[in-house]
Amino acid sequence: MFSKLNTPARLRLDTEAVEKPLPKDNLPAPPAQAKVSPGQYLKAVRERLQIGMRDVQEASIVIASEENSDNFYVSAARLTQIENEESVPSFHKLFSLCSIYGLDLNDILSRYGVNANRTKAYRTRFLPEITRTTAAEIYGFEEKVLVPVRIDPTFRWEATQLVNRVVAMWGEIPAAFLLGCNPRKHTYGYIGLADRTMFPLLRPGSLVMIDPERRRVSQEPWRNEFERPIYFIELRNGYRCAWCQVDGSRLSLIPHPVSNAPVQSLNLATEAEILGQVVGVAMRLVPPNTSSQELGSKLPAPSEIAK
Repeated sequence: MFSKLNTPARLRLDTEAVEKPLPKDNLPAPPAQAKVSPGQYLKAVRERLQIGMRDVQEASIVIASEENSDNFYVSAARLTQIENEESVPSFHKLFSLCSIYGLDLNDILSRYGVNANRTKAYRTRFLPEITRTTAAEIYGFEEKVLVPVRIDPTFRWEATQLVNRVVAMWGEIPAAFLLGCNPRKHTYGYIGLADRTMFPLLRPGSLVMIDPERRRVSQEPWRNEFERPIYFIELRNGYRCAWCQVDGSRLSLIPHPVSNAPVQSLNLATEAEILGQVVGVAMRLVPPNTSSQELGSKLPAPSEIAK
């Protein structure tokens, strides 16, 4: 039934038709390139794959059944609306269409004006005082990061100096390339501006990297506070980042002594879960401006969003 759908296909839609070059004297004026709507793009993909609307409908039935939700079902009539009437589909139906056509979901979201990477720009603006987990994935292979590609020959590796002044050339590379160089997948957490549990070792506003494979509290001896493992813990009412000590079924969250925060004792089975050990940190040494904290301490009211 799904003979056309069972054959994997990689496709690339050209926005311009390929024609034989004309003599320079007879070159016509370049036509204005019309912007392809997301629905038209999806229609072009379907037609290029030679998949009928009924085929898409039947394939979506399979997806809806396996995902145990009718929201993934795409009828032929709904598909017609999506392709021809610029009707925005739900993310369930986008999931089904991307699965059937072999497309990247985040790429299709960007065609509808939703850039998944833009969520990172708002993370520190809303509720910055709360400690929470965060994501660091880069969506889309087109995202670029600026990196030094050539160091000045006079750079002295043994001396402390400004990197900006010794980089001879900066360049852009796909962010996905950097992610591919990391053999381990980590979780990332944000230390809220109101969380001083590990101050001054981990200052409020720090971004920590968590290794989810290190969930068991280490019993190995440590010589100083910098060697003592720090863990990221999920509680019923939020998250904590602290030293840990396990005694039977009880988990003690031990703060840095300078912070004056209290020790918490929790039931490891019902009240807390260790998400992993903190293995990296990006931290400000100077706190953000007070005005920035006040602006971002609360979510905007609906009336403010309307403005």
